[in-house]
Amino acid sequence: MSIVIIFGTRPEYLKIRPLVDELTARGLEHYTIFTSQHKDIVPTSFVPTMTLPEPVDGSNRLIDLLTQITHYFGQILTNNKHIQYVLVQGDTTTALAGAIAAVYSKVKVIHLEAGLRTNDFENPYPEEYNRQLISILTDIHLCPTPENEKNIKENSNYNGKTYVVGNTILDSLVPFLVDVKSTKTVLVTLHRRENHDMIDKWFTEINRLAKIYDDYDFILPLHPNPNVQKHRDILTNVRVVEPMEHSDFLKALVSCRMVISDSGGIQEECSFFKKRLLFVVK
Repeated sequence: MSIVIIFGTRPEYLKIRPLVDELTARGLEHYTIFTSQHKDIVPTSFVPTMTLPEPVDGSNRLIDLLTQITHYFGQILTNNKHIQYVLVQGDTTTALAGAIAAVYSKVKVIHLEAGLRTNDFENPYPEEYNRQLISILTDIHLCPTPENEKNIKENSNYNGKTYVVGNTILDSLVPFLVDVKSTKTVLVTLHRRENHDMIDKWFTEINRLAKIYDDYDFILPLHPNPNVQKHRDILTNVRVVEPMEHSDFLKALVSCRMVISDSGGIQEECSFFKKRLLFVVK
């Protein structure tokens, strides 16, 4: 079996890494392709088989990403006829582009984290479109829960085999499941595209909370997105820090008292560590 795993964002990396480690341990042939959808998210300890050229942003970044990744990844598949499977993770533009390139190259698609649904195409956007389109193209659906598997099996537009495999992020969290003294900190993360047009309002409210509860240390690792960065001066009562390595973030998460976030991945991590979460939605 020859499998290519394509990824381009931090959540994808975190969820494919346990799988890559297991494939390596079993001596199974596999390759990793990094699309650079998000820059500087791969630790130096992890070296992808190949990194695609950094996407050139035009007037619509999502369209640019989709077309460029599909083009470059399609060339790789065309030039490597021995590849049997392409594995994509989640609901990113990288995942959709990888699935499209695979189908047009007559390579089977494996979808990790299949079957998640809100059935509201505007929430989350464009992720709900992406994951439903990926499901149409997929040959093997790897679902986190029986409910996710049900979403696949009950839709006549979807074919292929389904398996309930759990959530791979949990494999990477187990080493951090230790008895740590809780500190009076509130960990804050905000970055989703849906919140960009009102990030100043969210920051104002969080700053107000930090002033009211001044006996708590509000910590916000600031996302590098310019739409987030430009409002950092609002956070006068919040300790703004540089983006954290995932291992450092998990240490902060394990010891904090509460989390405020708009991240789907952090929802999963808070559930695993039994942390209170205030989920920020538009």
